[in-house]
Amino acid sequence: MEPVNIDDYERLAEELLEPGAFGYFAGGAGDEWTLRENRDAFARWVLRPRALVDVSAVSTVTTVLGTEVSMPVLVAPVAFQRMAHPDGELATARATAAAGTIMCLSTMATAATADVAAAAPGAPLWYQVYVFKDRGVTRALIDQAVDAGFSALVLTADTPYLGRRERDLRTGFRIPPEIAVPACEAAAGVGVGGTPQELLAFCANDLSWRDLEALAADSPLPVLAKGILTAEDARLAAAHGAAGVIVSNHGGRQLDGVTATLDALPEVAEAVDLDVLMDGGVRRGTDAVKALALGARAVLVGRAALWGLAARGEEGVAHVLELLRAEVELALALLGRASPAEIDRATIAACPPSPSSAPGS
Repeated sequence: MEPVNIDDYERLAEELLEPGAFGYFAGGAGDEWTLRENRDAFARWVLRPRALVDVSAVSTVTTVLGTEVSMPVLVAPVAFQRMAHPDGELATARATAAAGTIMCLSTMATAATADVAAAAPGAPLWYQVYVFKDRGVTRALIDQAVDAGFSALVLTADTPYLGRRERDLRTGFRIPPEIAVPACEAAAGVGVGGTPQELLAFCANDLSWRDLEALAADSPLPVLAKGILTAEDARLAAAHGAAGVIVSNHGGRQLDGVTATLDALPEVAEAVDLDVLMDGGVRRGTDAVKALALGARAVLVGRAALWGLAARGEEGVAHVLELLRAEVELALALLGRASPAEIDRATIAACPPSPSSAPGS
């Protein structure tokens, strides 16, 4: 049966992936409470449509860091994509470029930055930065991204240690050595495989705001800070040179028990005069619209795109992004708004406390 939404694609991906790989992509930390909260948070808000508005010309186009994109939905960094499909990040890049939006490439990609850029020539690409213990490796990776034409850096700030992901422990999930991870190979000097914990051990756990400040000062590209959940850290990110912040709890994969990203979004958006983005739990175009109403410039989707990749490769990613774009467009029209720029706090209201009762999430 043809998938008609993101959950359909997730079910297809679960059927096709071996249990360890599916558990790695789907799972969260600890009891996975935060993982569930990321999705449940959208049901705590309802949409407020306006009637008898001329919506004969509705556009989903917006801008992020000054770059025009086809919709307020970007593709988040997801590691080890060749575990999901042989074409991995190259397929995701091609589909994202065709959709007219931005892909953020993970440091833990299974394709080199130059190859990803060549797969989507001229398309806007961002590079997510894990800082390695060997800062020279990090510098070389950033230089490669700059040389390949990437247009922004995304510093992940919430991973000094890897969260305890119990699904991976139960399945014994490992990245096989035949699946190359170029950044880890650069850090180790040899081909590597192993558990996510073992690969993330190459990364530094002594990061500070000085690292963000140095990266922002030295880089020719704008830098976004990813992993921000509080107004205090948003202000510090702005003070240390960030061009934008991404409200993120790493998809519920780091510290279980932290707030859902949608719940954290308003205080972050009110704290800084920067582009504020959000990831976590987005499965519908209506989810993206709710995030915009609470202060986001755009959202990023990781698992949603990954399920499309696992199910149908490039075609699946393209279909996932078109489903989300079409849902955003329909939501705008039925809300009486002609573009994402017209979405504001008046578009939503807090829902009475019955999370499962809210439609559209």
